[in-house]
Amino acid sequence: MLLSSLRTTIFCSCRHAGKGFQHGNRSPQLRQWLVKRGQSTITAEVGASSTPAAATVPNAATNRILGRWLLGCSGLVVGAVVLGGVTRLTESGLSMVDWHLVREMKPPQSQAEWEAEFAKYQQFPEFKIMNHDMTLPEFKFIFYMEWGHRMWGRLVGLAYILPTMYFWKKGYFNRSMKGKVLGLCGFVFFQGLLGWYMVKSGLEEKPESHDIPRVSQYRLSAHLGSALLLYCASLWTGLTLLLPVHKVAETKQIMQLRRFAKGTGGLVFLTALSGAFVAGLDAGLVYNSFPKMGERWIPDDLLAFSPALKNFFENPTTVQFDHRVLAVSSLTAITGLYLFSRRMVLPRRAKIAISLLTAMAYGQVALGISTLLLYVPTPLAATHQSGSVALLSLAIWVLAELRKMPK
Repeated sequence: MLLSSLRTTIFCSCRHAGKGFQHGNRSPQLRQWLVKRGQSTITAEVGASSTPAAATVPNAATNRILGRWLLGCSGLVVGAVVLGGVTRLTESGLSMVDWHLVREMKPPQSQAEWEAEFAKYQQFPEFKIMNHDMTLPEFKFIFYMEWGHRMWGRLVGLAYILPTMYFWKKGYFNRSMKGKVLGLCGFVFFQGLLGWYMVKSGLEEKPESHDIPRVSQYRLSAHLGSALLLYCASLWTGLTLLLPVHKVAETKQIMQLRRFAKGTGGLVFLTALSGAFVAGLDAGLVYNSFPKMGERWIPDDLLAFSPALKNFFENPTTVQFDHRVLAVSSLTAITGLYLFSRRMVLPRRAKIAISLLTAMAYGQVALGISTLLLYVPTPLAATHQSGSVALLSLAIWVLAELRKMPK
């Protein structure tokens, strides 16, 4: 304001001086130059003051920021899924027998604190039945595995919630994005509660059961499924903010390809979810041969439980059989998607995404067969679990590349 007032004063003085020159029959060229100079200065000042108002939010730049943030969050969710799988494979998930949002963030420090924590663990079925000869150093290993998984979960929560508050205050969200990010943050909170609900199922005394203590396969599948849904939603939203929509003609073939890709993505998700039942029941250890299960294509104990529906969720043989069928079906569908896409003209990025999806599908099946034949070694099994997330990621990328132009 002070600069503007000063320039206006100078301009008025210039006009007054110009009039003086006119009355005094002095240089008319100087008078005209001063008047034009003052007008251009005021025009520049008005333009500069109106420029910030034109830069409204949200805009393309803020959408890129939000897209990168959501991709970073989805990467953290992948880390949580992988770490959770390793925690499960090392049988570390029941080492922390209580849950506190803040207090457990600091692990035991002194010898007395470690012994007290170990004493709590000794009161539960896993120690009494499986680990009755466990030493304190061995307990520290499984404790730190579970503690690391829980701390990673808290990091995921902060990565969603704190930037959401900042971007909301800055006005980066439109109405649609506000609903999406609130849903994502709520899902993170729900995921944490579901994790503890799952762990509790493995800490309960079950006198009627002669099986080893483990968490409920239903709750494990719900926990993994919700994490995968959170990941898919974050990745999809981030990609749609960052990747421009391809301008392709809405032909019958394109619409068929899009529907084919959606069905294939759903099949990949279902296959990954069935892996949670395999892990929850240790079903990877019942038939370690391929392509047959033992000496048969269809094992005798496939429907050993009654009622028959119970076999699909509680019979390790049936659960492994289902996972095999789903995996082969996913591979077949992805191969068909690849061959169908070769018959039409697609944008370069879409072709790359479909090709990578196909290559990853064959690699994932090879990992699964190797894991089975080698009796589920932890490093290979963890790689196979990570591969399922990579395959799902590529399926979402394909869908993002094939999405419709917004109306």
